[in-house]
This record gives sequence, structure tokens and C-alpha cells, in this order.
Amino acid sequence: MLMPKRVKYRKQMRGRMKGKETRGVEIAFGEYGLQALEPGWVTARQIEAARRAIVHAMKRRGKVWIRIFPDKPYTKKPPETRMGKGKGNVEYWVSVVKPGRIMFEIAGLPEKDALHALNLARYKFSIKTRIVARHELAGEQA
Repeated sequence: MLMPKRVKYRKQMRGRMKGKETRGVEIAFGEYGLQALEPGWVTARQIEAARRAIVHAMKRRGKVWIRIFPDKPYTKKPPETRMGKGKGNVEYWVSVVKPGRIMFEIAGLPEKDALHALNLARYKFSIKTRIVARHELAGEQA
């Protein structure tokens, strides 16, 4: 499971997720990518599940890049605990994802297999995503 080796502060505030992503919105490494269409938190478990689905579908061909990292701690108080007594313990780690962010990239596969692998990964996320190709994104800006 992905998580930081160490952090400066153990617990964080939740924050806001308004606006679109400005960085990490273009396919930089692979040929096909999985792009987020809405804001949300993607957990380390979701990232790992999607990675395993992609690797399984690729059958030891091609290459995968994970472009998001869960660096935000999610805290939760134990069940049946009264209010007060401070903030809860860190339960798991999340990555803050805004619309436009490329989350996964793959290369070295035929188009049909690449789309199938990324489609399997789409089911693992709690946010809406779409599959984009490098030539499609380049065509939009021209």
C-alpha cells in the first residue's frame, strides 16, 4: 500500500477541493491515461486495486505509471466514542484528486488491450474518470 515514509505533521485538516487541476493534466510518459472528471479523495487501497487490475490485464507487457500519491492522512475517531478528547487516529491515506488529473498512464500495448486494462481500473475508483489517448489530448490544444 502506498503511504509516505515520514511526514512533518501527523494529522491534517480536510481542506477544500474547488477548481480544476492545473498540473498533471497531460499524458507525459505513456500512450493512454486515466483522467479524473470530478474532485474527490482517492484512497491508497483504490490506487493499489486499480494498479493490480491494470497489471493483471496487461499480462506482463507494457509499462504502467502511477501519477498520484496518497500523502494526506485521513483520521477517524473510534466507534461509540464521545465528542472531545482531540482528533482521531490516522486510519488510511488519501490522494486529493481534482478534475483533469491524469491518475494512471500505460504504454507498450495494442489500443484494444490498453483500453480494456484502463476500463478495469475505472471500476475501482469512487470518482468519475475517462480514458484519454496522447494523440487526443494533443489534438484538443492545436
